[in-house]
Amino acid sequence: MEVRARAPGKIILAGEHAVVHGSAAVAAAIDLYTYVSLRFPTPEDNNDALQVQFKDVDLEFSWPVGKLKEVLPELGSKSASTPSSCSLETTKAIASLVDELNLAESKLGLASGISAFLWLYTSIHGDKPAKVVVNSELPLGCGLGSSAALCVALSAALLSLSDSLKLDFSHQGWQTFGDSELDLVNKWAFEGEKIIHGRPSGIDNTVSTFGNMIKFRSGELTRIKTNMPLKMLVTNTQVGRNTKALVSGVSERAVRHGSAMSSVFKAVDSISNEVAAIIQSPVSDDLAITEKEEKLGELMEMNQGLLQCMGVSHATIETVIKTTLKYKLATKLTGAGGGGCVVTLLPARILFVCAIYSFSGTVVDKVIAELEECGFQCLIAGIGGRGMEISFSGFSS
Repeated sequence: MEVRARAPGKIILAGEHAVVHGSAAVAAAIDLYTYVSLRFPTPEDNNDALQVQFKDVDLEFSWPVGKLKEVLPELGSKSASTPSSCSLETTKAIASLVDELNLAESKLGLASGISAFLWLYTSIHGDKPAKVVVNSELPLGCGLGSSAALCVALSAALLSLSDSLKLDFSHQGWQTFGDSELDLVNKWAFEGEKIIHGRPSGIDNTVSTFGNMIKFRSGELTRIKTNMPLKMLVTNTQVGRNTKALVSGVSERAVRHGSAMSSVFKAVDSISNEVAAIIQSPVSDDLAITEKEEKLGELMEMNQGLLQCMGVSHATIETVIKTTLKYKLATKLTGAGGGGCVVTLLPARILFVCAIYSFSGTVVDKVIAELEECGFQCLIAGIGGRGMEISFSGFSS
């Protein structure tokens, strides 16, 4: 039997960086996914190794289970129903396994993701041989939560074939978990995120697990329901950045300018709360939608100004903002900043015109053309979609 799990990426509508300092943030799932398939070998396969293939970067690795037992003596000693953090000793042991892969310099950024994979797999399934395949619709390392989507999809796949969950393997098509099972997936995914990012806020894995939209503050999750459809133009500046360094930079600035940065974080908190209120307020007609979109656009611009105060903007981000501003579209960075991705609100009135004219000659078409001329990658994403889901194949009763 094979299990396939998928988990969406995310954008942060308001509150990134400030959320680490106690402010609220609002995040939403997007309809772009990371997929993980997991299959245990049959006796006929004669496979005694843990294999993983990262299809999007054309990499494949294999570890004999004997080698894993030798390097990770506590292998499989933990219960999958009780997530735990990776100890310093185990971190060093996993690092040695990753070092032996001799990754090319251009691929070194994947080392932490491979480490998270090894930790999650061996913690939940010990030394079982298996084949895992990972592929993604999300551009990597640009603020769309690609690492969290990996950790969530991987945790879901691993747990679904463990003794921790009781599932209907005969169910056809994609299915989701109940709230308690989703909570377990989320906790394991957070442990993976800690290996990758050091001190993550938890917002990326939470929205990837549960989907839709959430308001998040100091570990407290509030799901947001809305009847207001939102679409964003997502622009990938294709400039890589170091999330840990950016988060540390904001913290250092907060130490140097305590009073000023406290005011910045407080302002971000107010913006996030207002964004959440607008999203949840009832929609009576098209005019109400237009008014709400205008308010959201203004709040996005205000949030971007505060992110500049935190020192996490970038020249490419400012280029995107200037380009979209010519068309009176609101734009902000999403995620860590310093490059990465930028989101632009696409009002319903513009999308209506796009639908009629198939984008040709429309505002969106012109904006995308200008941004692509700058070497940026553009995607249009629906906001607030499904969370983690799984499907099974090869089941026989």
